[in-house]
Amino acid sequence: VQLQASGGGSVHDGDSLRLSCAASGLTTSMNAMGWFRQAPGKEREFVAVISWRSGRADYADSVKGRFTISRDTRKTTIDLQMNSLKPEDTAVYYCNEYGEPHDWGQGTQVTVSS
Repeated sequence: VQLQASGGGSVHDGDSLRLSCAASGLTTSMNAMGWFRQAPGKEREFVAVISWRSGRADYADSVKGRFTISRDTRKTTIDLQMNSLKPEDTAVYYCNEYGEPHDWGQGTQVTVSS
């Protein structure tokens, strides 16, 4: 399985960004994909998850109402629309299979300045 996250950048408080994850090599038994993030000096944390079959999504409380996860089952891509960004959203963002993570890769850096 190969996962490539992209779309990060440096923005200001209140701005928006859209992250995209290109996934290849996923098996048909895969249930869900998620976005995770790791801020400097902190452990990696859950951000959002989406069921591959149903499209049902769930979010960390810290991003609920601001972030939206979506997937394209044909292109095997997973997007994360991030609105109303805050400085505390600054982190490296990763996508991965939820519950059965593969190699995390480099992720994509999101920096939000006040």
